[in-house]
Amino acid sequence: MSAVVLIGAQWGDEGKGKITDYLAEKADMVVRFQGGNNAGHTVVIDNQTFKLHLIPSGIFYADKICVIGNGLVIDPKVLLTEFDYLQSKGIDTGNLRISGNAHVIMPYHKLLDVLEEEFKGEQRIGTTKRGIGPAYKDKASRTGIRISDLLDKNKFAQKLAYNLKEKNLFLTKIYGHQELNYDEILQEYLQYAERIKPYIADTSLIVNKYLDEDKKVLFEGAQGTLLDLDHGTYPYVTSSNPIAGGACIGAGVGPTRINKVLGVVKSYTTRVGEGPFPTELTGSMGDLIRDRGGEFGTTTGRPHRCGWLDTVILKFAIRVNGISDIAFTKLDVLTGISPLKICTGYRYRGATLTEFPMDLTVLAECEAVYEEMPGWQEDLAGITTFNELPAAARDYINRVEELSNVPVSILAVGPGRTQTIIRQTIF
Repeated sequence: MSAVVLIGAQWGDEGKGKITDYLAEKADMVVRFQGGNNAGHTVVIDNQTFKLHLIPSGIFYADKICVIGNGLVIDPKVLLTEFDYLQSKGIDTGNLRISGNAHVIMPYHKLLDVLEEEFKGEQRIGTTKRGIGPAYKDKASRTGIRISDLLDKNKFAQKLAYNLKEKNLFLTKIYGHQELNYDEILQEYLQYAERIKPYIADTSLIVNKYLDEDKKVLFEGAQGTLLDLDHGTYPYVTSSNPIAGGACIGAGVGPTRINKVLGVVKSYTTRVGEGPFPTELTGSMGDLIRDRGGEFGTTTGRPHRCGWLDTVILKFAIRVNGISDIAFTKLDVLTGISPLKICTGYRYRGATLTEFPMDLTVLAECEAVYEEMPGWQEDLAGITTFNELPAAARDYINRVEELSNVPVSILAVGPGRTQTIIRQTIF
């Protein structure tokens, strides 16, 4: 048995799609375990760029089983659009399996997401307005609609009628919006159900059978550690658990099944939306990194806020995820920048903090404490081994390992599949 959980060790957008795509070649199954279409993965294959939001990156390998686990909330319209997109590119989706226990994003979820954000004004979270939070809210309140419910017309009709009665009251009485039409939603989602039906399965059973047969399973997370509902920079977080522990709940496997946790770390730090960001660069350097790194959201197109690498965050991510290995991405983006800075602590009211503060109001007052290191000028695009890297680039990686006490097992020196340096095997 070999089970690896791949997670983001920052605020998401660490380049997980590329690393998942690389590891999927070695795996027998790729499982997405949380989130929804509020996250995006970008994969570059033979100079062709693919952008996915729900379907695991392993779909590009025809012999891999890809699973959308019970921990997701799924917008059927987005899912089917992704089907059509992949099929138009010649990618077969026949090996996809969708958990019947995953929850469905309904039109009222998306509308309420928009209206709630507008209502909050300056207190807004900065959501993607895709209905993710409201769908998870219904899941927690036990009124959600599951994928399996779509297969039973009478059950779905009954649940929709109950939910829409309540949601329409919110829409009209609180937000002054017009009601949503029951019959239109019913017919629309029954049509979705017909197309999705062949893919629905007991995915927990399938995943565990693969593990029982000593096959290699890769669990793919979305977002990142600091967006975790429990351990992230609350309230500026997502509505699910992107940390490694979420893989067990979101895929239906026990924690004793997991062998390794691979934390994906970008060579600098980015975040999307509101909230404190101690290493943020608001001037020309931030603009340079954003443009070089293509730091614009796969899902929303929003520009990412960019800053120096923060090892206080990294150590926190290692602690709450149990990270055993690091995949370090976008090292090539730093080429030509000197000096480079690494945040090793925070200055807070005269004291130096080396552990990530639990209180967001404390984080908002923190000032980054930096180490400076020389940069490099050499192009990294064609480098295939660690020893071929410029000395300054090797020193940068070595320092990250010293500060984190975790090996950098994978290095990405470009967006392509072949632009990957393997120092230690994961599978």
